[in-house]
Amino acid sequence: MKRMVFVLIVVAIAAGVIAYTPFRSVHADEEASPIYGVKIPPGYRDWQLIAVKQLHFAGMGEQLRAQVGNDIAIKAFKEGTRPFPDGAIIAAMHWTRVPSEDNDEVLDDAFPGTHSFVIGSPVNVQFMVKDSKKYAATGGWGFADFKDGKPGDKALHETCFPCHRPAKDRDFVFTNYAPAP
Repeated sequence: MKRMVFVLIVVAIAAGVIAYTPFRSVHADEEASPIYGVKIPPGYRDWQLIAVKQLHFAGMGEQLRAQVGNDIAIKAFKEGTRPFPDGAIIAAMHWTRVPSEDNDEVLDDAFPGTHSFVIGSPVNVQFMVKDSKKYAATGGWGFADFKDGKPGDKALHETCFPCHRPAKDRDFVFTNYAPAP
């Protein structure tokens, strides 16, 4: 029961602060990712939530992550359409995970010993853009990784498709659409 409450709290907090986290807004005339030429899509912060997850990286700490999608991606997720149609874009926003003493103080009365975590500083934002012709060599997906609004280097982007290759049977997408609670 406590684990369920913790998960619900993390999901609610992540969804609630997406609109308030200071990822830099980048316009279409700014830099694109090497190899794929993907730019940060305008308005991606207003896209619908797909899922939220927490990751632990050995020696690198914890991250909270939220995936959002444009209308084409959301429709494909809801309908179970695979492969995703051209024009689908998935964004993954990543933050450090930090403890919340304020939440713990409030929650401890109802759930003694509860420890909650919230979004800390931004780490990066990543994009997958579906264009089956333009990106045919990489399963129909173009990739991008931005930190502080600047794309990562070519070496970083060379790791994108190999990382997604194990999810080939899901059209190279790891994320599943999270059902409403």
